[in-house]
Amino acid sequence: MQRQSPGPPITFASVAKHYGPATAVDTVSVEVAGGSFVALVGASGSGKSTLLKMVNRLVEPSAGRIAIGGEDVTAAEPYALRRRIGYVFQNIGLFAHMTVAENIAIGLRIAGLRVDGRVAELLELVDLPTDFAARRPDALSGGQRQRVGVARALATAPGLMLMDEPFGALDPVTRDQLGARVRELHDRLGLTTIMVTHDMAEALLLADRVLVMERGRIVADATPRALLAGAGGAAADALVAVPREQARRLQALEREA
Repeated sequence: MQRQSPGPPITFASVAKHYGPATAVDTVSVEVAGGSFVALVGASGSGKSTLLKMVNRLVEPSAGRIAIGGEDVTAAEPYALRRRIGYVFQNIGLFAHMTVAENIAIGLRIAGLRVDGRVAELLELVDLPTDFAARRPDALSGGQRQRVGVARALATAPGLMLMDEPFGALDPVTRDQLGARVRELHDRLGLTTIMVTHDMAEALLLADRVLVMERGRIVADATPRALLAGAGGAAADALVAVPREQARRLQALEREA
């Protein structure tokens, strides 16, 4: 499974989302380059998940324009738009009454694409044995279910992957392993990936570029290396300080051992 060209660029032009008098996203304008891996970080309620969900129209913007590869997301019906976008979220959303194979293949069937051989290929892609195809989700661990979710999102060979706290419910070891695998797949398949995470260390380690949100606005936009050097300002520095302090305390424990 290999894409022939990088994923599409994404354009946000003066995008806003209001819920009555409350503003969730406040006039965001930003370009995401095709083939890049971008992390959206910020405190709870900063607007990052809302901004992500407006790309595939799970949330409709109150103002502004979003384009994928130059095409306005409103140019097609939401169901047609979503067939071209992979979407992975924290609670996975696998259908409990379906087997792993049926869960992975559902997007292929809806799109009228071939299924034969694809499930085995996709399981291999996310490092799961092919005999998992006959199992049901309740027979899998949390990490295995999330791998199935990633396989399902990749089934229709989308150029764009949206990930909303995809590893938040996993244990640290599984989270680290699956994050590394997702980054490998991003590079191998030439995807454009936008990932929402509250974990700044995860964002710094996985993404090419980090967008920090606060009160609905993007307050920092820089590479991980630049953020570590202090280029992001106060809000970004506060987020970077958490993994940095954890690393310092671990080093101190090692010296005491």
